[in-house]
Amino acid sequence: MDMPAISTRSGRRLYLQNPSPAQIHINDIAHGLAHQCRFNGQTNKFYSVAQHSVIVASMLPPELKLAGLLHDAAEAYLGDIVQPLKELLPDFGLIEAKFTEVIGQRFNVNLQHHDAVKKADLIALATERRDLMPMEIVEWPSLVGVNPLWKTIKPQNPDQAKLEFLSLYFKLTGIAQSKTLSIFNRYIFVPQGLRKIISI
Repeated sequence: MDMPAISTRSGRRLYLQNPSPAQIHINDIAHGLAHQCRFNGQTNKFYSVAQHSVIVASMLPPELKLAGLLHDAAEAYLGDIVQPLKELLPDFGLIEAKFTEVIGQRFNVNLQHHDAVKKADLIALATERRDLMPMEIVEWPSLVGVNPLWKTIKPQNPDQAKLEFLSLYFKLTGIAQSKTLSIFNRYIFVPQGLRKIISI
């Protein structure tokens, strides 16, 4: 019997119970997160996990920005499952933790829940609740005492969110985009005008 596996945008294949760092690709992550809507899509406009990740990273000191950018990277492969449902699926939590560990290995970054990353994540959450879920009337216990950002979130479309996510990744890692452009051009499906911005 074959092990459960998922296929990615770039044609890679990851086994859910035994993912390999070699099969993790930053463009698959950016593409997946850019097309995942936060809150199960229950927002007033489409708002991606990729944009959320960039916002979280923007609040962190330089040494934690990459961890902030990739803190939800496992969702590119497993989906953005809302927290109340995760609590009912303990096996899912183990699978997600394994993917997070493997992603950390692939990019040489510690993705264990750092307090500063968790705080930035909550501030982003409070801001998203205010700007993207204005009809919500129930208080969220996790947001008690958490103040949202002063700036209003303007949701990006998937192409914009993917571009911004990748641009920040390249900036933080110091990878020369021109050296990898021939590889990324196979997988980065954005409008031609935006592609020119990617190629430095």
